Amino acid sequence: MSSDDDRKRVTLHDVRRWVAAGQRFPMLSCYDATTASWVWQGGIDFLLVGDTAARFILGHDSTLPAPVPFMMELTAAVRRGAPNALIMADMPFGSYQCGQDDAMRHAASFLTDGAADMVKIEVDTSFEPLVRRMSSAGIPVVAHLGSRPQHKRLLGPSSRVIYRSDKQVAETIETSRCMVESGAVMLLLEAVPDEVSAGVVDAVSAAGPGRTAVPVIGCGAGPSCHGHVVVLHDLLGLTDWQPPFAPPLADLGAQIRQAASDWGDQVRGGRYLRDDHPYKVGS
Repeated sequence: MSSDDDRKRVTLHDVRRWVAAGQRFPMLSCYDATTASWVWQGGIDFLLVGDTAARFILGHDSTLPAPVPFMMELTAAVRRGAPNALIMADMPFGSYQCGQDDAMRHAASFLTDGAADMVKIEVDTSFEPLVRRMSSAGIPVVAHLGSRPQHKRLLGPSSRVIYRSDKQVAETIETSRCMVESGAVMLLLEAVPDEVSAGVVDAVSAAGPGRTAVPVIGCGAGPSCHGHVVVLHDLLGLTDWQPPFAPPLADLGAQIRQAASDWGDQVRGGRYLRDDHPYKVGS
């Protein structure tokens, strides 16, 4: 994975190739064209337009209030900012739990109007028919297992699954196998122990097309995953609290605060454009 700006369009085939070569791959969430361009220039080939935008862009307390048109517009914006990146779009709450016909229309729109390469949905085994139908229609589906934030209203303030028994571990592994057999091209595991991730990776290691390994992405899911994703805002130090698996690598929040303070001082003190206004009469 090169950081050259002229590198070719990244595809699902590339991800499978990375997995086959034992090459771990990074992934970041992204919500706008400008940031997508910088992240791409930083060598990140794979971007997630996550429903976490409801929290980090709109200021909600959960991922639930992320309407389809809003997510579609963000996905298209990220594509414009990083035309050659591989882009995964989150299907927001209510967009695929609404019946298969509507779910299919929404998923297809993410690929056409949103220009995404694949869609992600939070699943259990009851979604097997939908995953199978999407896959049969040519829609690449990523199955999201483990903790499922879209279940926050049902599960309470924390949607994280606490694994207390081998039976729970086995159920997640079996669900992952079911999703792959139904046509899921990739799995995303959120906030699960590494024992779960290792079991899932083993279960789908030769279950994909042509008996190739199905890529498994971790979001706080331990080192066994093929790739890893975190929320960019957490990584940049833009949030008041970061999950324990996403320690910040920068402190942009403090830099933005300081820049805003300096700007305010310039204006209030009458120094802004006092001696260096760029526009003059006659020039």
